[in-house]
Amino acid sequence: MSKLNPSLSVEKIGGTSMSEYEAVRDNIILYPENPYNRIFVVSAYAGITDDLLEHKKNNKPGVYGLFANDDVNEDWRIALDQLSLKLNKINAYLFSEDALRQKANDFIDERIAQTKQLLNHLQDLCHHGHFSLETHLLTVRELLASIGEAHSAWNLTHQLQTKGLNARLIDLTGWQSEEPLPLDEMIRLHFEGVDFTRELPIVTGYTHCQENLMYTFDRGYSEMTFSRIAVMCQATEAVIHKEYHLSSADPRLVGEKNVVPIGKTNYDIADQLANLGMEAIHPKAAQGLRQAQIPLRIKNTFDPVHHGTLFTEDYVSESPQVEIIAGMRHLIALELFDQEMMGQQGHYEKIMIDTSNRLRCEVITKDFNANTITFYLNTSLKKAKRLSEQLQQALLTASIRTSKVALASAMGSDMRIKGLLAKAVQTLFDQDINVEAIQQNMRQVEMQFFVNETDYEKAIKSLHENLIEVHNHGKAICEH
Repeated sequence: MSKLNPSLSVEKIGGTSMSEYEAVRDNIILYPENPYNRIFVVSAYAGITDDLLEHKKNNKPGVYGLFANDDVNEDWRIALDQLSLKLNKINAYLFSEDALRQKANDFIDERIAQTKQLLNHLQDLCHHGHFSLETHLLTVRELLASIGEAHSAWNLTHQLQTKGLNARLIDLTGWQSEEPLPLDEMIRLHFEGVDFTRELPIVTGYTHCQENLMYTFDRGYSEMTFSRIAVMCQATEAVIHKEYHLSSADPRLVGEKNVVPIGKTNYDIADQLANLGMEAIHPKAAQGLRQAQIPLRIKNTFDPVHHGTLFTEDYVSESPQVEIIAGMRHLIALELFDQEMMGQQGHYEKIMIDTSNRLRCEVITKDFNANTITFYLNTSLKKAKRLSEQLQQALLTASIRTSKVALASAMGSDMRIKGLLAKAVQTLFDQDINVEAIQQNMRQVEMQFFVNETDYEKAIKSLHENLIEVHNHGKAICEH
């Protein structure tokens, strides 16, 4: 590993930000003045990983999905050719100089051509009965995903070089490598000899390694690369650049003018957000930073002057307060009642957890009393129905019912405020919102209110207005 610098930041640039080169250059790389003593881990341009794998929101198959399903033999090839044209079009937009644009096209065209050749060979091989395509799909997914980050990292490196910066491409995708190395060894090998005071490493978000990041973290792989580099290089700070501030609520729900950026919070709150599907960072990536005592900062690419959100392990607000209103619009409450449960809650809970895990029904939270356990699930109706059927077979005397609910949550690093729960419930009552269930544990960093799906937006707005907006926080909740 290179000689470590006493002040080094490792910074990840998200896909939407990467698609705005001038903002990345002026608001991130050249802000403030000195671009060195920094490492940049880059994502693929916005939408490219969707085209390579599948659409993140609607699950429309990309090249991988078409190859895996193999419904029509040519579909994945057509999709890969279309993607190649799309990447060349991005290059045409980014590189005005003919020679450099051709060099950029040659780089990515070669990768796509070799990828197509590999997939053709694999498909032919798996048409023979002795070979199963299923056993190779993870490798295919990894191979395809790496194309997006290789493309964006190569481009950014060469764009910065044309501006006189000593940018250095660090390609961790393992392209044409003989065998994968452990993640730490891969990082150590590729950073050997880098002088952070004079060189600006631009690193691919995907790392090909023995741990197989795609298998464990799927599309959270770039944050694991980013986190591990920060730990290995003993960074003084880790930074994630997004296209928005981490704010007190979703601005689409409560209004852009009403939200307040979060100035400081802790890794505990990061985990609570991740549990609701709103990851500031992948929990495992956060774990590595937290254990190494590296603070994490979330910054808005398009508002470089703002200090952003700083996550540390030990932060607690100076005075108790609500910092974030978040939630989930679509959940399924599965309620299991059995008069025979008394004294055997652990047995019933184990059966419910094991069955939920087997069917891959994500449990957001749960509650129970003497003879009832309720799981709040982030899953489809179809899976919930299968879960109910299997639980009924295992617990013959149980009565099981499911219902659709929404979750509105109030969070803060310290919410030990007398009467806060009562105020929140009164707020919902004033909006004619019926609370189906409530949860608050003794640590008092989160209150959860389960309401009817149709009341979700109204619940988020009213809680934000009465628990956060009334305090007029200004530029941020906890400026620093």
